Amino acid sequence: MDYLGLDRSLLPAARAAALQFGLRVPREYVDRMEKGNPQDPLLLQVLPVGAELELRPGFVLDPVGDLAAAPTASVLHKYQGRALLITTGACAVNCRYCFRRHFPYQESSAYLDRWQSALDYLRRDSSIKEVILSGGDPLMIADSRLAELLRALEAIPHLTRLRIHTRMPVIVPQRITERILGELSQTRLNTTVVIHCNHAKELTPFVGQVLQKLRNSGVTLLNQSVLLKRVNDDLETQVQLCETLFDAQVIPYYLHLLDPVQGGAHFDVSHKEARLLYQLLLQRLPGYLVPKLVYEKSGEASKIPITL
Repeated sequence: MDYLGLDRSLLPAARAAALQFGLRVPREYVDRMEKGNPQDPLLLQVLPVGAELELRPGFVLDPVGDLAAAPTASVLHKYQGRALLITTGACAVNCRYCFRRHFPYQESSAYLDRWQSALDYLRRDSSIKEVILSGGDPLMIADSRLAELLRALEAIPHLTRLRIHTRMPVIVPQRITERILGELSQTRLNTTVVIHCNHAKELTPFVGQVLQKLRNSGVTLLNQSVLLKRVNDDLETQVQLCETLFDAQVIPYYLHLLDPVQGGAHFDVSHKEARLLYQLLLQRLPGYLVPKLVYEKSGEASKIPITL
């Protein structure tokens, strides 16, 4: 609170909420926030608040049905042709709207003896063409461990595509090492890195340099963002985000409605409000700069687009 010049009256609620879902945010990210502004859009994404303790109807522990989609430890298999590997429960930052804030990572992350069972599952199902590395954040694991995983995935003949979902290039851009860039440039798998950026303030010049290095390594760069009340639920903020992403050679891919996770209801933007905003966004930007507006529903065969 003192570092950002915030009112210390925010502390009791923050401490109470952090007991349920810990506060975690690196100093490098904090330095992008406006000091003295409790409504800073980056601060709102990471600061625990009392509203997280309220139980709201429809907001649940497992909002997208992850647990029902786990055929073996560390694997989620919801959609045809691709499977998701929970590599770790660790993140560089705890986003307060995280849909996996209640996920039992101790039983589900791909480490120690569970690593092999996940790879065995992928080998047995030849319909899986793409593997998605998620978590947590897959770039929280060591470079050597990531390289070991890539070698194992490359050895599965029917896998052709690799997708890495990570917030790390945005939150801690220094994490994108030469070793990581080299591994991504050398893999036989057609690789996409999906970053998670919700506001143009997150895209500093240094982040842009790191994203350029990733592009130079031969990967496709996409962005997924979440529509969050008071953070990015207005037209100008969305326009600036999409244009800044494209300037950094990142394609705006998905704009997600909030997954109804317990503790995240204060971020919710209604379907009606989202449609109105999206209609304005379509009028304002060329189609290639407009992300798909979608939401996820447990048991469905794909993400569900919001139609106008």
